[in-house]
Amino acid sequence: MGTLLKVEDVFGGYTKEAVLKRVSFEISQGEFLGIIGPNGSGKSTLLRLMTRVLLPQKGKILFENKDITKIKLKELCRKIAFVPQDTLINFSFSVEEIVLMGRIPHLRRLQLETQKDFLIAQKSLSSTDILHLNDKKIDQLSAGERQRVIIAKALAQEPILLLLDEPTSHLDIGHQIQILDLLKKLNQEENLTVIIVLHDLNLASEYCDRLILLNEGKVFKDGTPLDVLTYQNIEAVYRTIVVVNKNPFSSKPYVVLVSKERCPQNYS
Repeated sequence: MGTLLKVEDVFGGYTKEAVLKRVSFEISQGEFLGIIGPNGSGKSTLLRLMTRVLLPQKGKILFENKDITKIKLKELCRKIAFVPQDTLINFSFSVEEIVLMGRIPHLRRLQLETQKDFLIAQKSLSSTDILHLNDKKIDQLSAGERQRVIIAKALAQEPILLLLDEPTSHLDIGHQIQILDLLKKLNQEENLTVIIVLHDLNLASEYCDRLILLNEGKVFKDGTPLDVLTYQNIEAVYRTIVVVNKNPFSSKPYVVLVSKERCPQNYS
């Protein structure tokens, strides 16, 4: 498949000092890419650059062979959707109202939603298994349900690229699996390209086809979970001792943490 997004020698951050330095990679249509790395390595900054919330200090990001800084924001929002880590919503909107907000990039100024927009919203609710919550208020939902609503809103944009910043960080393990199963299903059945930031290395290993490991603002390793999640790479970047085994069900790498108390004294 052709290249959907290309990051070329990008520097970027929030001040004159770049958080990301000389970052380059490509992603093809239909990939499920995970971005991992320790706190402060630039994961969220990279997502903000890809959504044009931040502009590169140097280098460029191409989407469908066009510099994203040259693409009109409304046009970009028709094809790229972003799910933030924080799903706090201050007003008591209904689930349907929130999901319909995803249709804004497709509407003219002051235009009301059409029947087509309502049908797309209903499809997004159905895809995320929350159609039964249609009339519920957002503040009446559990954390897992709220996260599904935000993903449904993103899907209502009809994107071809979905970016997610640690969407499972505030969820219990059951809800984490539900959300990631949903994303994998959309990726496989609808060819939705997914770029997701994850802290949990084992979830990243299980669900992502490819991983980019960031360290100190640079790409430390880019490859399959088997290539990236070696004990050597993890110990070098996270500065902690681990054992990497094979998951008996999926054969993917499985990372086991080792406390200093249990580590052999002569281990180096």
